[in-house]
Amino acid sequence: MTSKASTRSLALFRSLSHRSFALLWSGQTISRLGDSLYSIALAWWVLQQTGSAAAMGLVLIAANIPQLLLSLVGGVAADRFPRVAVMLAADLLRGLVVALVALGAQFHLLALWQLVGMSGIFGLVSAFFYPAYSAIIPELLPSEALPSANSMRHLSLRFAGIVGPALAGAVVAAGGTTVAFALDAVSFLVSALCLAGVARLPALRKASLRTGSALADLGDGLHVVFSTPWLWITIAVAGITGITLEGPLEAVMPLLVREHLHQGVAGYALLQTLESAGAVLAAVALGSISRYRHRGALIYGAWLLACLAMVIFGLPIPFAIAGAAAATSGAAIATLGLVWLNTLQERIPTDQLGRVSSVDVLGSYALSSAGFGLAGFAADHIGAASVFLAGGLASAVLIALALLSRSVRDLD
Repeated sequence: MTSKASTRSLALFRSLSHRSFALLWSGQTISRLGDSLYSIALAWWVLQQTGSAAAMGLVLIAANIPQLLLSLVGGVAADRFPRVAVMLAADLLRGLVVALVALGAQFHLLALWQLVGMSGIFGLVSAFFYPAYSAIIPELLPSEALPSANSMRHLSLRFAGIVGPALAGAVVAAGGTTVAFALDAVSFLVSALCLAGVARLPALRKASLRTGSALADLGDGLHVVFSTPWLWITIAVAGITGITLEGPLEAVMPLLVREHLHQGVAGYALLQTLESAGAVLAAVALGSISRYRHRGALIYGAWLLACLAMVIFGLPIPFAIAGAAAATSGAAIATLGLVWLNTLQERIPTDQLGRVSSVDVLGSYALSSAGFGLAGFAADHIGAASVFLAGGLASAVLIALALLSRSVRDLD
């Protein structure tokens, strides 16, 4: 039994035995930790300077909208140019932006309008980084190491989300927001240095041989999506559940904890921790598998499980049951995301993966902002518990309808 557990544990880390991926993962883990510092320091700086939640919302919108709108362009770039070069340039530019923010804060030259502009540039550059990042993984690893790689990426993100805020609080308390900004800039430099090591692989320095226009490339990517039923159906379902599932989970959960579960901020924090714990356990389990089978059932089964957890939140339950639902939701959503990512990497040709990934991101998240607003509005009028019940049931019906497609059911 111990030997089997040890073997599975080693399987989780097998992607790190490939030097190129180990460099990429190390750089991104440090960069994500730096981003956690930046996000906390950013919120604190805006609060200190303006005392306004609306101002913080403006900064976030300035970063998110360019990233969303330009994601398709970023996908085309990821398929036309060497992906490692796109990522390296993006990291250097984002590091420069954050360094300018740090300098402005240090010398009291930073104004809100400048921060909004810098955030817009940051989001624009990120639109080019992430499609290239998603698409480069299959170039670095054999297919049997992809589940390990995706799980390790997920674990590094969770690590940054858990450790980052506490570290940011200590850094800001000791040295102010300027130090946190500067550390994030350094983290981008470290990531760029790691990418420079990855770029030593000759195959990754080659550009695409396509000679058509960028617009034609974009059309090809859209054609791949809409000619593949399991692909466009899943993206469409993800987009709609951005309203019915993600909206309540992100925007209404604090209200549900206070008014329905009768807990304070400590209870809310505990649910978030349990959700992260469930996601980590799922990532560890999935990362130990060399190849997924019955992916349609696995993806949509996990999705339905997340819907069930959401319905449970809306029922008159004790807090302990809510904690179990939070852990279940975290594990289900992590499973859905990891298996889906692996499916794209294995089923979509490498030279089209950047464009398809960008269409996936755009389609999946286009309605999320509307979902936050609608869920909050509904909760104010019919109550948080009713929003969770309605959202969970509506999402489950939508997912069940998608399973009527044979293309979805037969996805293996």
